[in-house]
Amino acid sequence: MKHMVRIVSFALAALLTGQSAFSSVLPEDRADFLYHRYEGGGVTIDGPSILVRKSVGKSLSLSGNYYVDMVSSASIDVITTASPYTEERTQYSVGADYLRGNTTLSASFTNSEESDFDASTYRLSVSQDMFGSLSTLTMSYSFGDDTVRRTDDPTFFRDNIRQHYGIGLTQIISRNMIAALNVEVITDEGFLNNPYRSIRFLDLSRTVGYSFEPELYPRSRTTNAVGIKTKYYLPYRAAIEAQYRYFVDTWNIESHTGSLSYIHPWRDFTFTGKFRYHDQTGAHFFRDLFSRSEATNFRGRDKELSPLRSKSLKFSAAYEFISNGTGFLDKGSVTLSLDHLIVDYKEFRDISTGAPVGTEPFYHLDANVYQIFFSFWY
Repeated sequence: MKHMVRIVSFALAALLTGQSAFSSVLPEDRADFLYHRYEGGGVTIDGPSILVRKSVGKSLSLSGNYYVDMVSSASIDVITTASPYTEERTQYSVGADYLRGNTTLSASFTNSEESDFDASTYRLSVSQDMFGSLSTLTMSYSFGDDTVRRTDDPTFFRDNIRQHYGIGLTQIISRNMIAALNVEVITDEGFLNNPYRSIRFLDLSRTVGYSFEPELYPRSRTTNAVGIKTKYYLPYRAAIEAQYRYFVDTWNIESHTGSLSYIHPWRDFTFTGKFRYHDQTGAHFFRDLFSRSEATNFRGRDKELSPLRSKSLKFSAAYEFISNGTGFLDKGSVTLSLDHLIVDYKEFRDISTGAPVGTEPFYHLDANVYQIFFSFWY
């Protein structure tokens, strides 16, 4: 998911991505190894990720990440307009955090490549602890430069420029409660639609009653979001976490997202349960079925631009198998998690059923995400 006015010319809420609220302490030295797998809607995505972080002296921390997605897709979009395909995406990133007093400066670079899409992202942020580290203000900015291609057309090249601004404030409210307020703005300019996806329009000369033509999106988009997150620690070491996020963009999409989590440690285990609810309106140029060819200035049939409602339930269990140190390792843990996602699309129809045009059932998605995650501190 991409757009409150610019609050500062140099601002992006790093806290929206779940960074630590205590910026006057460098991140711990650690290595993380992840394998993830997504299955749902005819799509399978899986692959590994490796993240290594190491301090250099007392003021500098360096990090590197390598991530792979292997995609096999026979989704509803694909099977109705094209052939199933396989794809591999590789991504690497490098970053640095520099600590000076109560201020942390961070910089990172991320590059992602696949057969028909390249993305480079540069990010800067600054965090400042205030009032005895009870408050942390974070501002940052990122710039992304994407290139979109087509595998079946070597002459097809399109650009997309992304800019991300934001500001976040984390506040320790009491001994047991912490909260964060975040605001972000994202602007996109360039080629913003999928080069392969099509819209359908009414065509009574065809047996099925419709034909297809390429999508056409606006060349700019601005999204605005505000989020609040709070965590309350219970007397018996457990915790409750609640989040809410409001989103609106220039494509007339408006969404509300809320989640509630419960975290419960037991001996060397930590169990987490999370429920998330999301509801959104559709883009002004989305239609499942247009009245004719080139019916409007902009046209899209991506199901993610449709009005929709989603619910997800997550359960994870973490086990700390190294707690007292061994060799050069201080601590080690493994985490297993399962997410079950249900999405009901309110206007996007499943035309693979073969029902008469305009009467097809609305599309329903069930998906599972599996993860196994090893972490080592040294």
